[in-house]
Amino acid sequence: MNPRAIALYGLLTLAFALADQLVKELVETTLPLHEKIDVLPFLALLHARNTGIAFSMFSGMSGTGLSIVMAGVIVFIGYLAMRTGAAQHWARLGFALILGGAFGNLIDRLTNGYVTDYIYFHTPVWSFAIFNLADAFITVGAGLVILDELLDWRRARAARGKQTD
Repeated sequence: MNPRAIALYGLLTLAFALADQLVKELVETTLPLHEKIDVLPFLALLHARNTGIAFSMFSGMSGTGLSIVMAGVIVFIGYLAMRTGAAQHWARLGFALILGGAFGNLIDRLTNGYVTDYIYFHTPVWSFAIFNLADAFITVGAGLVILDELLDWRRARAARGKQTD
């Protein structure tokens, strides 16, 4: 990745992490812990604290241990991002989303010892885990990386098919 692309995607990563932190600050200061505000019949804002990682996995693990694991994942994702080709715009955007979300959650863990969650999808008989904007960034980012890989695979397959014609 060239220096200009690194700067662009670095700024996007920073913007995503800052957006996440801004929303979490609003939740922390305006919505009491465990308070629920229904937005739609299946969507609510619910202030929660997650001491684990996604979907509260590893919530029994120490904060330091989780922070080290998260930092390791960030380094690995950064390494993968640096290896993307110039034409892989969707993957680069995806990696910026993943890194922004990961940094946002790592900041929470290092400063608070937990991650602030607040998005709650539910029905009367089913509920999904409570998550936050950083988690959404990570999920959408992973989807974009996968999409770009599939598009590259299809382009390569089409190019091979034209060579045999």
